[in-house]
Amino acid sequence: MTSDELLNRLQVVLVRHIGGPGTTHNLQRLTGGANRTTISFDADVRGQLLELVVQLSAEVRDPVAGVTPEVNTADQARLMIAAQRAGAPAPKVLAILEPADQLGQGYIAERVEGETLGPRIVRDERFAAARKIMARQCGEILAAIHRIESKEVPFLMSQDAAVHVAAHRRIVDYYGLRLPALELALRWAEQNLPQQQRHTVVHGDFRTGNLITGAEGIRCVLDWELAQTGDPMQDLGWLCIRTWRFGGKMPVGGFGSREDLYTAYERAGGYAVDPSHAKFWEAFGNVKWAVDCLRLGMRGIEEGGIERSAIGRRIEEPLWDFFNLIESNE
Repeated sequence: MTSDELLNRLQVVLVRHIGGPGTTHNLQRLTGGANRTTISFDADVRGQLLELVVQLSAEVRDPVAGVTPEVNTADQARLMIAAQRAGAPAPKVLAILEPADQLGQGYIAERVEGETLGPRIVRDERFAAARKIMARQCGEILAAIHRIESKEVPFLMSQDAAVHVAAHRRIVDYYGLRLPALELALRWAEQNLPQQQRHTVVHGDFRTGNLITGAEGIRCVLDWELAQTGDPMQDLGWLCIRTWRFGGKMPVGGFGSREDLYTAYERAGGYAVDPSHAKFWEAFGNVKWAVDCLRLGMRGIEEGGIERSAIGRRIEEPLWDFFNLIESNE
């Protein structure tokens, strides 16, 4: 589909879903995930300029799809609507696409300006004030996400800790990788599963890089495609793994302390945080990222893609972080 054809179809979609004739322009493809295409555009509707994004599903061949949570694009929109109702800063969805729109599965949402690149967020002076409060903001946002009623999002996959760990072992077994460090890490996870688990909606990929940030702090949470229902401590641990610190010195996203995160989460109505429980998910988060490196690297080989192949080569980094974490008192 050409850019002009896409603009014309978006114009028809705006009339159908938002109302009133309008024109669309300033089409720009944004950096997106592996399973979707994200495009920003502007629209003049009834004399008002709307700054929008459209997110469309991409055709992806993934031989282990469905083993771990993966929310389709339309259901992501429904989840973001529920998140907004719960008080979390998700993108404001204006339309969920229908077959008659001839764009495939997807949604249109308001565009939120700001920075998502982790190295800039943890280093640039313009975010210095934001970094002082972002751990607290993360705790408050996660408490809101974990308040979403599961019955509002029945399409989410349910995985407790044991099922989640087993799913990642299945992926490793599928690819037949026999890396002793990874085998030891998976065995550690199987033997150290948290005994007391609650079950809530979980974002699944809450981290630096998926937070639109301004000088005043976090403006919006992106990338809801890995959402599920499971142990809420999974989100707190994932935010803290070293990969998502982007060189920052602080453990929470490179910008804050675990104590500030946990305290804010509890004060905002989240569950009491047992640091050892959260540490399990931080440790296993490193193992998950190692498995994701394997998964993306194999796709890179199959597709002849340099970027995903390069990610595959990083598999040893999170495993190194895993062993350093479980062998320390950090």
